[in-house]
Amino acid sequence: MDFVKLHGLGNDFLMIDARDKAGVDWAALARSACHRNFGVGGDGLLLLLPSTTCDWRLRIINSDGSEAEMCGNGIRCFAKWLRDRGLETRDTFTVETLAGIITPTIVDYDGGATALVAVDMGEPRLAPDQIPFAADPGTEQVVGALLQVDEEPFLITCVSMGNPHCVLFVDDLDQVSVESWGPQIERHPRFPQKTNVEFVQVHNRQEMTMRVWERGAGRTLACGTGACASLVAAVLTDRADREAVVHLDGGDLRIAWPLADNRIVMTGPATTAFWGSLA
Repeated sequence: MDFVKLHGLGNDFLMIDARDKAGVDWAALARSACHRNFGVGGDGLLLLLPSTTCDWRLRIINSDGSEAEMCGNGIRCFAKWLRDRGLETRDTFTVETLAGIITPTIVDYDGGATALVAVDMGEPRLAPDQIPFAADPGTEQVVGALLQVDEEPFLITCVSMGNPHCVLFVDDLDQVSVESWGPQIERHPRFPQKTNVEFVQVHNRQEMTMRVWERGAGRTLACGTGACASLVAAVLTDRADREAVVHLDGGDLRIAWPLADNRIVMTGPATTAFWGSLA
């Protein structure tokens, strides 16, 4: 089975054309192929499938075998791969995902290892049942809410970008143990479908740094939907303007949330690492 390894700011994936591969146990393949010691290594699989509603369909399988609704870094890699393979010649096209219709636009492409891709990520969802989050009755948005984790109180803001996010603002990221608190919050019982967890330090109204614990993948170098959720949370808590640079361990993303249409645009790179075959 042929694959291409791509990454978005170090968030890495094995891209596979799955249109002629019915019957494959993708969960088992993800667990084996994405293992960083016994496989190729990666945060997940990206699977191309035909769509009856959009130009293309994308399935995202996390490294633990679970399926993700959306992945911001993954969709940029998917767009670049389509162009590299000659399957897509348009700059803008539509992609069917479990989170809905996503529209990437290739901004800068010269056939090299890295392309710049902007993605219309749609509108953020803020109602507790859309995240989902087990909120107190009458709660319209989970903004600055108290979450008790192992007797430690956290103030959280929850956003869905088609997948769940829990954003925590901190004064100093270097004092935060992402590996300790991330999995506990990911599996907290108030998140019935688990959650991605973002720890964010805001530097000014146009700049912040984020570290992430991803649901189904653990600590990663970048999370595109998490960067979008972090900007939304920062705006909702009056920490940032509606456009900002989000610094991630793997690099930077520019996130904009225009008031005019309420739709988030994420812009960042997608990079091809290598090609290979799975036995």
